[in-house]
Amino acid sequence: MSIDPVCGMTIDEKHAAAQSEYHGETIYFCAHSCKEKFDANPERYLHHGDVAVAETEEISHWVATPTGEIVTKDAVEAVFPVRGMSCASCASHVEEALREAPGVFSATVNMATEIARVHYNPQVTHLSELIQVVKNAGYDVAVETVNLPVRGMTCASCANHVEQALRSADGVIDASVNLATERATISFLADVATVADLQKAVKATGYELLAAEDKEHAEDEADREEAKMRTARFGMITAWGFTIPIILWMMVEMFFGVFWPNELIYNLGLIVLSLPVLFWVGRSTYRSGLLAVLHSHANMDTLIALGTGVSLLTGPASFLFPVANYAGVAAMIMAFHLTGRYIEETAKGRASQAIRKLLELGAKTARVLRGAREVEVPIDEVKVGDIMVVRPGEKIPTDGLVIEGESAVDESMATGESMPVNKKPGDEVIGATVNQEGLLKVSATRVGKDTFLSQVIKLVEECQGSKVPIQEFADRVTGIFVPVVIGIALLTLVLWAVFPEVMRQLAAAGSFLPWVNPDLGVVTLAIVSMVAVLVIACPCALGLATPTALMVGSGKGAEHGILIRSGEAIQTLKDVKVVVFDKTGTLTRGRPEVTDVLAFGGASETEVLALAAGLEKGSEHPLGRAIVLHAEAQGLALADVQEFKAIRGKGVLGRVNGRRVLAGSRKLMKDHGIDPASAEGRVRSLEDESKTVMLVAADNRLIGVIAVADTLKDDSQAAIEALHAMGLQTAMITGDNAHTAQAIARKVGIDHVLAEVLPDGKVEEVQKLQHRFGLVAFVGDGINDAPALTQANVGIAIGTGTDIAIEASDVTLVRGQLTGVVEAINLSRATFRKIRQNLFWAFFYNVAMIPLAIIGWMHPVLAEIAMATSSVSVVSNANLLRRIDIRPRRQ
Repeated sequence: MSIDPVCGMTIDEKHAAAQSEYHGETIYFCAHSCKEKFDANPERYLHHGDVAVAETEEISHWVATPTGEIVTKDAVEAVFPVRGMSCASCASHVEEALREAPGVFSATVNMATEIARVHYNPQVTHLSELIQVVKNAGYDVAVETVNLPVRGMTCASCANHVEQALRSADGVIDASVNLATERATISFLADVATVADLQKAVKATGYELLAAEDKEHAEDEADREEAKMRTARFGMITAWGFTIPIILWMMVEMFFGVFWPNELIYNLGLIVLSLPVLFWVGRSTYRSGLLAVLHSHANMDTLIALGTGVSLLTGPASFLFPVANYAGVAAMIMAFHLTGRYIEETAKGRASQAIRKLLELGAKTARVLRGAREVEVPIDEVKVGDIMVVRPGEKIPTDGLVIEGESAVDESMATGESMPVNKKPGDEVIGATVNQEGLLKVSATRVGKDTFLSQVIKLVEECQGSKVPIQEFADRVTGIFVPVVIGIALLTLVLWAVFPEVMRQLAAAGSFLPWVNPDLGVVTLAIVSMVAVLVIACPCALGLATPTALMVGSGKGAEHGILIRSGEAIQTLKDVKVVVFDKTGTLTRGRPEVTDVLAFGGASETEVLALAAGLEKGSEHPLGRAIVLHAEAQGLALADVQEFKAIRGKGVLGRVNGRRVLAGSRKLMKDHGIDPASAEGRVRSLEDESKTVMLVAADNRLIGVIAVADTLKDDSQAAIEALHAMGLQTAMITGDNAHTAQAIARKVGIDHVLAEVLPDGKVEEVQKLQHRFGLVAFVGDGINDAPALTQANVGIAIGTGTDIAIEASDVTLVRGQLTGVVEAINLSRATFRKIRQNLFWAFFYNVAMIPLAIIGWMHPVLAEIAMATSSVSVVSNANLLRRIDIRPRRQ
C-alpha cells in the first residue's frame, strides 16, 4: 500500500491511476490530477509536512457516495444487472471480483435486485472491462451489439457528435460511428437500454438513427445509394447551370474592368443568379449547418454556410459601403462544394461496394422438395432440414450437406480460389456458391443469419465499423475542429481590423499569385480572408482518412477469403515479429495419408497395398482408414477380410483372398515368427522422416512396408519462405516429440520449434515468445486453439468451408491455405500504409492551407476547390488499395 502525497489517500499500488519517478523512487497517485500537481511542484508535497497540508488543501477533491464510500470527484458510477447469481455467496463473489479490479473505488452487488453498483476511475478502467471482470467470475451481463444506419451526417464533425451522444447514453458500453459507411456500431447493456433509447440520444443531436426493423425507412441499401448519387449529380449540374454565367459575367469585369451593361445591373445580376445555387440546390447544406448550431455544435456545413452567407451579404452591402461584391463567389463556392460532394459520394460508393457485392451474392429463392414435388419458395422460407434441389448453373441457396449427386462447385465468392471444388454425398456446401455441372440434392444445415455468407457480411461490417488506434488523435481533432476554425476566422477578421498594414504587407508578399490583389480595400481583404479560412478548413478529410481505407481493405480481404474482425487487428498485424503455427491441421493436413509403399521378396507395390487395404477394411483405426482410402484412390478392388483380429498396440491380422495377412509393428511380426530385420534399414529411414511405418506380411513372409504421415500442406514451404522474405520469424507448436517436430520443421524451414507442448501449455509458450520477440501472430484451426488465439496479439484461424470458427479469431482465412497468412499480412501493411498516407495529407492540408488563407493568399473559390479536392483525394487514394496485389511474391 502507498499514500498519495497530494491528497493523502491510501491506495493499492496495482490500482493506482498514475505514477511518477522521483529520485529513483516510484510515487503512486489515485488520479491523474494528483500526478499533475505533484509533477509541477514535488518539493511542496514531499518536504513540508505535506500530507496534512495536502489533505486540507485538496479535501474538496473527494466526495462521499450515497453508500458512504469516499471517492474522487473524477469517479464514475456504473449500474448494471448481473445474471446467473443464485445466492448471497454469488453476490459476494462478484462484489469481491469487482473491488479487486484496477481503478475501482467501491463496488456493491445486491442479490435481491441482481444489480451491481460500481464507482471507478474512468482514466484507469472502462465499463467494458468491468463487465469482463463479471464474466471472468462466472456470471453474465447481457450485452447487445447492433450496427445501424445513421442519416443526416455530412462531415467528420457530424460523426463525432453522434458518437459522443451515443457514448453518453445510459447503458452504452461503446459506440463507433463510421462516416464512410454512415453506420453506427453500438454495444449496450440490453437490460438497461433499448434501440429506441439510442434513437432518442441521436435525435437530440439533430441526426437520425434507423432501427433494423424500420423497414419503411431502411430501404434497400443499393437503391438508397443510387438515390443519393442522383440527388448529388442533379445538385452539381444545376449549380453549375447558374454559376457558369456568373463566371463569364465576372470575367468581363476582371479582364476589361467593365461592369456590363452597367454596375447596378451587374451587381444585381450576380446576387440574383447566386440565390438558386445557395438556397435551392444548396439548401441541404444550409439546413445541415443550421441544425448543427441549433443542437449546440457546428459541422463543416456550418463553415460553408457561414462562408457563402458572408460572401452573399457583400452583394447588398456593395450598394451602401465601399466593399466588393462577392455574391458570385458565394455561388462558385457552393458549386464546387456540391461537385466535391458528388465526386466524394461516387468514390465512397466504389469503396463500399464489397458489402453490396456480398449482399447480391445470396440466392433469392430455393427449389425445395415437398413430398415428391419440387416447390420454389423465397429463401426466407427455407428451414433447417429442407431438401433443396440445385441444378447446374444455379446458386446453392443456403449452407447445407450434399445427400445425393456429384458436381463441381465454384466457391470463389467465399475463398477467392478460382478452381471449382468437387462435391459428393457427405460434403458440405456453402450458400451462394455456384453448382457448375451435376444435379445436387442438398439438406439445409444453416439458414438466415446463421449462414456462412451472413457471418462474412457481419464480420466485414464489424471491421468497417471499427477504428484503428492511430485514428484516435484524428477523432480528438475533429471533435473541436469546427469551433476552432470559426475562432480562427474571427481572429482573421480582428487581425485585419487591428493590424491592416501588416496584414496588407503579408498579402502583398503573395502578389506573384494572380488572384492576390493587395490593393483592394481593407474591409474587402478582411472578408475575403475570413471566408477563405471558413471554406478551406476540412474536417472531412480527417474523418474519411481511416474508414475509407478500412472499407476497401476489408472488402478486398473478403474477396480473397480473408476476414478481418477489426481495424485494431489490421494495425497490429503489420507489426508482428513472429508468426506461430500450430502443427496439426495448420502446417499439416490434419489427417494421416499414405506417403510410401515399398515391396520386398518379389511382391509388387500394388500387391502390398491391396492386401494391407483389404485387411484394414475391418479396422476403424485412422491409419488403417488412410490405407483403405489410398487404395481406393488408386482404383484397386479390395477383397473382404475374414477372421479379422485387432491386437492393441501392435496391429491387425486376418485372411484376405485366402491368404493370412498381418499389418503392424515389428513386435507383431516377431510374435508371429516373422523376422523384420531385412526391412530395418528402410523402416528407420522412414521413421527419421517422422512417418509411422507398418510392416506387411503374407503367408508368414515379409512382403513390404507402408508409411503413413500427417502430410504437410502443399503450400506450407512456400508460405514460410514468403514470411522469411518479409523479415518475419516463424515458430511451430506441437505435442509431438522433439525428433518428429524437428523433422517437420526442417522440411518447411521453421525457425523455432516448440515440441511436446500439451494443449493447455500453448498459451504459456505464446507468452514466452511475446516476451522474447514482441508482437506475435498465432495461426491455428480456430476451434482447438481458442486460448492461444486469444493470447496472441493477432489470432488467425485457418480452415475450410462452413466449419471455421469465425468468432474465435481476429483474422479468419476461409481458404485452408497457409499463403493466406502472407496475404493477410500484405493486406494489413498495404491498408495501414494508405491510412498513414491519408492522415498525413489530411493534417498537412489543414496545417498548410489555413495560415495561407489568413494572410489573404487563398481566394475563397480556390479555397473551396482545395477543400473539396482534399476529401476526394483521400477517398480516391483509399480506392487505390483495390489495385494492390497481396499474393506472395515468387522467389
